Amino acid sequence: MSSPNHYKPNLRDLQFNLFEFLDIGRTSLGKGPFGDFDETAARQTLETFAQVCVNEIAPSFAEADQHPPVLENGKVTLPPGLKRAIHAYFESGMNQLELPPHMGGLGAPPTLTWATFELLVGANAPVAFYTLGTLVARVIDRLGTDSQKKRYLPTMIDQRWIGTMVLTEPDAGSDVGAARAKARHVGGDVWEIEGVKRFITSAEHDASDNIIHMVLARPEGAGPGTKGLSLFIVPKFWVDEDGKMGERNGVVCTKLEHKMGIKGSVTCELTFGDGKPARGLLLGEVHEGIRQMFHIIEQARMAVGMKSMATLSTAYQNALEFTKERVQGADLLAARDKGAPRVSIIRHPDVRRMLMAQKAHSEGMRALCLFTTSIQDQVEIKGGHRATDAAELDALNDLLLPLVKGYCSEKAYEMLGVSLQCFGGSGYLADYPIEQYIRDQKIDTLYEGTTHIQALDLLMRKVARDGGATLQGLLSQVRQTADSDLGGKELESERAALGKALTELETMLGTLMSKLGDSLYHVGLQGNRVLMAVAEVIIGWLLVRHAEVALERTKVNPGDKAFYAGKLASARWFCREVLPGISHSARMVEQSALDLMEVPEEAF
Repeated sequence: MSSPNHYKPNLRDLQFNLFEFLDIGRTSLGKGPFGDFDETAARQTLETFAQVCVNEIAPSFAEADQHPPVLENGKVTLPPGLKRAIHAYFESGMNQLELPPHMGGLGAPPTLTWATFELLVGANAPVAFYTLGTLVARVIDRLGTDSQKKRYLPTMIDQRWIGTMVLTEPDAGSDVGAARAKARHVGGDVWEIEGVKRFITSAEHDASDNIIHMVLARPEGAGPGTKGLSLFIVPKFWVDEDGKMGERNGVVCTKLEHKMGIKGSVTCELTFGDGKPARGLLLGEVHEGIRQMFHIIEQARMAVGMKSMATLSTAYQNALEFTKERVQGADLLAARDKGAPRVSIIRHPDVRRMLMAQKAHSEGMRALCLFTTSIQDQVEIKGGHRATDAAELDALNDLLLPLVKGYCSEKAYEMLGVSLQCFGGSGYLADYPIEQYIRDQKIDTLYEGTTHIQALDLLMRKVARDGGATLQGLLSQVRQTADSDLGGKELESERAALGKALTELETMLGTLMSKLGDSLYHVGLQGNRVLMAVAEVIIGWLLVRHAEVALERTKVNPGDKAFYAGKLASARWFCREVLPGISHSARMVEQSALDLMEVPEEAF
């Protein structure tokens, strides 16, 4: 059984990213909507929430896996420890961070709210899935009518109602536009929903008095595809106009999925309107469902990338601790000396290789995630999503999201196997948390858009919509670093590796674009490879810049020399071991052929 204190946060690297590299004390805190926060308050917030996550939220991590929620007569009961952890989250005030002051929140910048989310989701991922109510409240505040805000927001926030996003249907899967759930207009903004939805997270439980479902459905007479969908606020218990909770609504959990991981997170089949009308309100009284739902989907995709990164981070910290304590074998240089002293396995070259792979990737993913949140900070400072002044930054954030979700989820799963390997045979046992990490994390490559959906989103939406201008603008910053003397002689070879990788990436992108005239199948066959390459160039760029900051900080803060040496080592390893692989990827895209699409199905 894994230890209740499995979670090992990397608070120091979080602080480095926020306050030494991104320097949010200068760029974000105290500016625009974030005027009430300063660096001291931000640091204290991180430290306080880290303790809450370790001491109060992490302990039920294994319990909820071994004693998962139970469905009986349409009601789901959560294990006691999981409910205590959810309660601890709200009691700590973590839910207040992302809420703006006019909603009674603290109005923290995205950099800080996502940093605390890393702590939460790394400590106990299922707990994080019961916190969506805050985001749903923000969406209603942004898109709802005045009467809808008055009806839902005060009670929803005060009573800690939990929210859901309801898209998937049994026969539609990732093809959201094939949804068949129907909506019938009753009067005003009230509609009745009928249909079945599947894979709905947190859709039934006893952790809050009410659950607010954000449901995509097709109004009678609406056209096909995603453009025909509208978004409805459908509560478990009806909410009267004065905000008070009324009778049970006609939405019922008819099945609880039994999953290989994240078992503490309930994944439900929901049936709407079977025997009793399922009433809901048309959000904002406008039929713009898929656009409205993307306010939630984009946050969910960011959350999945953060979850993968946080899981790898604590897996690495657990592996590191084990390799320092586990004594086995002599030093390789003394292997033939039968009398040589046994050493801790961190002394063995192969173990060090595995540890550095995890360290560099987890730090690189954190750099990518938090760099993306820093762009979100600036979007809010310049007026928010869709504001004219924030348009370029908004486009950059959109470009980065599939990298955060797609790359982090894929690479973390690969690296978790390396984490387990550090434990040897012991890693395969439930005595250590790694086996649960792997089961809990694999879903990240699948939900909120599979990895290939992220690749298609990157290439066919984010890059194509402005002719590649946003991507080229980002890559020009990478080129500027590669061509500079950043870090002087110390980082000369790293800058050269970054420059070569960037050139290969540009070649890869040009090659793929030229093949599109032949067939879109080339994107289908090579899209994932391109997404991974773009992400690795951006991560390499960020790690080189981290290394330069670490070199400078060592001079003024020699007491933290070991940490800064570790930052330098991560950058050097990534540039030497990962970036050269982009050359191979470029050759594979160049050689991309369509013969696979001609293989008869029977041949498979």
